[in-house]
Amino acid sequence: MFVDLLVVHAISLPPGEFGGRHIDALFMGRLDPQLHPFFQEIAALKVSAHFLIDRKGDVTQYVPVQRRAWHAGVSVWQGREGCNDFSIGVELEGDAKTPFEPNQYATLASLTALIQTRYPTVKTDRIVGHEHIAPGRKWDPGPLFDWPRLQFMLKQPQPNPNWPLIWEA
Repeated sequence: MFVDLLVVHAISLPPGEFGGRHIDALFMGRLDPQLHPFFQEIAALKVSAHFLIDRKGDVTQYVPVQRRAWHAGVSVWQGREGCNDFSIGVELEGDAKTPFEPNQYATLASLTALIQTRYPTVKTDRIVGHEHIAPGRKWDPGPLFDWPRLQFMLKQPQPNPNWPLIWEA
């Protein structure tokens, strides 16, 4: 898979609630629709992301980077449709009403820098929100995501985390 785009998302399950294992269950196809009324709407969806950064800044990887994840849906970036085919999806645990945590920005910047060492085609100007590739259909990461903060952090040297990322299947 040729990767040249990183898509930032936000997710909370149930909406507005943080913590728990519901996001894992959704991405693993195991979300119990009986646990919450909202889950009845989404339990059958086949969705995934490459990574999730929780509120503490911890990273969970769901899909090897070289494989397609199903995070973008119907999407277009600079005239190219089907962003799942050429992007990496990073979910931040969050919503449209709650500011993201400093640890989430730090982890996102470090993860992005690590991805850029493997995929130099993912330039800083090719880091976008779900809202940018599916306008009108998606809102995330939303109005409280601090894009200038992320851009500033990406210009700084990033620590080299020793995350055991899975690049290939």
